[in-house]
Amino acid sequence: MASPQPIASHEEIDDASIHAIKRTNLDVQPGSRDASRRGSGTIITPTGAPTLFYTSTELHEAKPHASSAALMTDMLRKYESMFTLTAQRMRIIVDAFEETLEKGLQSDGQIVPMIPAFVFGWPTGKEAGDYLALDLGGTNLRVCLVTLLGGGKFDITQSKYRITEEQKQMEGEKLFDFCAECLASFIDSSMASGVLKNAHSIPMGFTFSYPCHQDRIDNGILIRWTKGWGSLNVEGHDVAEIFQRSLRKHNVSVEITAIVNDTTGALIASHYANPRTRMGVILGTGCNAAYMEKVGNIPKMKHLGIPDDELMAINCEWGAFDSFHHKVLPRTKYDIIIDQASNKPDEQSFEASYFPSAIIHTRLTIFLFFVLVELIDDGILFPGQDTTKLEVPYCLDTAYLSMMESDPTPELLTVVGIFTYFFQVETSITERQFFQALAKMIGTRAARLASCGMAAVARRSDVLEEGCSIGIDGSLYNMYPGFKERIHEGLVDILGEKGKDIVTHHAEDGSGLGSAIIAAMTKTRKDAGHFPHL
Repeated sequence: MASPQPIASHEEIDDASIHAIKRTNLDVQPGSRDASRRGSGTIITPTGAPTLFYTSTELHEAKPHASSAALMTDMLRKYESMFTLTAQRMRIIVDAFEETLEKGLQSDGQIVPMIPAFVFGWPTGKEAGDYLALDLGGTNLRVCLVTLLGGGKFDITQSKYRITEEQKQMEGEKLFDFCAECLASFIDSSMASGVLKNAHSIPMGFTFSYPCHQDRIDNGILIRWTKGWGSLNVEGHDVAEIFQRSLRKHNVSVEITAIVNDTTGALIASHYANPRTRMGVILGTGCNAAYMEKVGNIPKMKHLGIPDDELMAINCEWGAFDSFHHKVLPRTKYDIIIDQASNKPDEQSFEASYFPSAIIHTRLTIFLFFVLVELIDDGILFPGQDTTKLEVPYCLDTAYLSMMESDPTPELLTVVGIFTYFFQVETSITERQFFQALAKMIGTRAARLASCGMAAVARRSDVLEEGCSIGIDGSLYNMYPGFKERIHEGLVDILGEKGKDIVTHHAEDGSGLGSAIIAAMTKTRKDAGHFPHL
């Protein structure tokens, strides 16, 4: 079998498309529209996967043609009431969130599991040596060689390998065989280039960012798949054991030193670079947080005999907050339809409030899609035009929302370009202003929900008096316009003046650098005889 080949990095919307948006010809002739949807929901495909559907009825029915400024203003008020989160509502969410976090620390089997990561305390900055990190992400498999140089310095070499949607649903043993083949290929190329001198029994941090129960740092029993994964015969099993069997099968002499969640990795890597960091957060393919807790505040760990004042990293897995019962988080009709179309309906309510479904497009764009098709259906948007391309599920990309929000031109020409270039429909200035305001509403809702989770962890970890820094990674935080500022505004709305002392920054590479640092910390701890069985 040919060795797996690393992939080149790319963006979903290339520069040529963005350039075309900005220069597109605005003289597109409208088509004719002779059908409208009158229903939406979910169906199960022959492969067993849920998906969204739309029904078309009432062909040639006349629609009101009224995209006037007054009507658009009325529509905007309607969606403002639906998507806006007040400070009072946010505080209610935070109170319930904090109570849920406490339950997770008390006992196993809670909706938000508060998983001890078996990472004892903070890095010293003196960690040194060669370490591998393998990250099984939502889209790619990434393999890194990290050379820790001491003094907080490091070098990193990496390769990425594409993971297909089919591989995400395949038999677990075959999935980990693929991981072993990619790792073997990376080691061979690193040895050939001289980057890696000795690959025998090199310690490795395995970044596996899905909810796992851990009895020690080098094992992890998968609780449930998230992020669209559904690989068979893995849930309920130790992923380290499955992977180690695949490594032996392919003669890869690597020791899995630590099973690491990317959020825990982001916490450790960010503290390595900025010692004021007290929380790591991911706002990307999924959402999660990690922080340090005193063992004395984790009753479910009492039986291990670890001193109460020892610090333990906690992987919150907060994406499941308010799952199943849906009593706290805002839940619109769009939330319900999208949730039921996911591969884990009812199970990831907080994550589902603004993050991806089983498909790669985020909830932000699906919210926008539902609003658009609803208004098209009612004859309010694009009257008399052919909207076929806009009626395709998942046709919108998060980049469109970003570009709409950040359009600086008085005429909103970037918004014009998006709709004419990608969807061949003309827009009025009133419609474009509505789209921009709606995009901002949806993005603000996401940021304020994220700040609720951060505020709950901040109160739980008792950092409000002295303030702290939060390392955040993920495409929404890094790329979506105004997202950082809206998170900070949300923290101040919830926590008052103390919220001003909580700052956020871009997290260091948790799944690569963080995983390697944790492998180094674990090796040092066990070599010193400090709880070597954990």
